[in-house]
Amino acid sequence: MKCPSTFSCPVEATLDLIGGKYKALILWHLIDNTLRFNEIGKLIPKATPKMLTQQLRELENDNLVIRKVYPVVPPKVEYSLSDFGRSIIPILDAMCKWGENYLADASKK
Repeated sequence: MKCPSTFSCPVEATLDLIGGKYKALILWHLIDNTLRFNEIGKLIPKATPKMLTQQLRELENDNLVIRKVYPVVPPKVEYSLSDFGRSIIPILDAMCKWGENYLADASKK
């Protein structure tokens, strides 16, 4: 986690945590679910495995996501929101509502 003093404003800090290409989508899909890597990949088909791995690692490093590895063969890894990650749900809900309004307005034009 980065030092808070490295940010010039709170919006910058928020965007640093969830502003990656697929981070907000990953977090959105984990709100009520614990998912495996391939399940996340199916929900976000535009994300390459490399990009998905990078985004998940960053979310884990920022303590937004918990990565649980099971000692089985083949390896089983599950992702879920941490308590800190759950604190971002109101922001994701607001983004969803804004997006719904935007899409509705855009379809009228």
